[in-house]
Amino acid sequence: MAIRKRMVGSLSLELLAKSREAALCAIRVFNDPSVTFKSETFIVLMNIAWTYMLHAHYRRKSVEYRYFTKVGKRRSFDRTKTGAFKYWELERCLNDKSCPIDKDAANNLRFLIKLRHEIEHQMTRSLDGFLSGRYQACALNYNEYIKKLFGKRFGLDSYLTYSIQFVELTGEQINGPNPEASVPERLRAYIAEFDAALTHDEYNSPRFSYRLLFKKKLVNRPGQADRVIEFIDPHSELAKTIDKEYWVKKEVERPKFNASSVVAEVRKAGFSKFKVHHDHTNMWKRENARDPGKGFGVQVEGAWLWYDSWIHRCIEICKDEGDKYT
Repeated sequence: MAIRKRMVGSLSLELLAKSREAALCAIRVFNDPSVTFKSETFIVLMNIAWTYMLHAHYRRKSVEYRYFTKVGKRRSFDRTKTGAFKYWELERCLNDKSCPIDKDAANNLRFLIKLRHEIEHQMTRSLDGFLSGRYQACALNYNEYIKKLFGKRFGLDSYLTYSIQFVELTGEQINGPNPEASVPERLRAYIAEFDAALTHDEYNSPRFSYRLLFKKKLVNRPGQADRVIEFIDPHSELAKTIDKEYWVKKEVERPKFNASSVVAEVRKAGFSKFKVHHDHTNMWKRENARDPGKGFGVQVEGAWLWYDSWIHRCIEICKDEGDKYT
């Protein structure tokens, strides 16, 4: 009996089909109001979706994505106890020099990979809204790259739309109690540590966390758009007006800095030995600087950001420490 050989293209398409199905399942589950295990399910399924997509890409590019060791000029492939090949996990796919994923999108995936390890065996429902911007970025990045690497026909655009919402955000809801309160301390510590390692631009990249500014629009004439969210031409007069209103509002807000930016500013002030880990972390803990009543910072999109008043306080403390940080 002849052994049928699987073509490279057929396996790549099979991987791609499974990848798309995993991504669609992840989004479908997250949008299902009856599901309470959203974050955990979304992260696991999107991890699979990205892994299979990159496996399909590497297969097409003839990049070996199985683990092996070289014995002379020959390859000895690593196998499981049952004899199956060991394929690269997502993080190994991202680390390869031929990986096509940009740095900000990769940061988003690395964050979710490590978050999965933190919540692997327990439900943490409060993360669903707390980190939704990062889940949204993950889904948008996936859709962009599957079209970029394999063609527009593989995109998920035609399958998905925005889910219907049963609540309208009020000023009280937006500015009220932060969901951070219900997130376990160890997870908050992980999120803060990961974010602190990013630069200002990396943290604010929409590929890392997708944040939307909504403007309420009431229509009163037949034929006008009747969508929950309306996308407009960024070069239109309406877009320019909205941008102007937004930036006027933003200019009166206090500048915010992540931990890395705080340390960079303190170093500019002459304290070159001041570091994020240990030095800055111990300092804000000792000062209880995250107490909202002290006005040193604010929680934004799952991470603590500092005001310039905290930078000035850090510099004062460094001065009091003599030569410790110079």
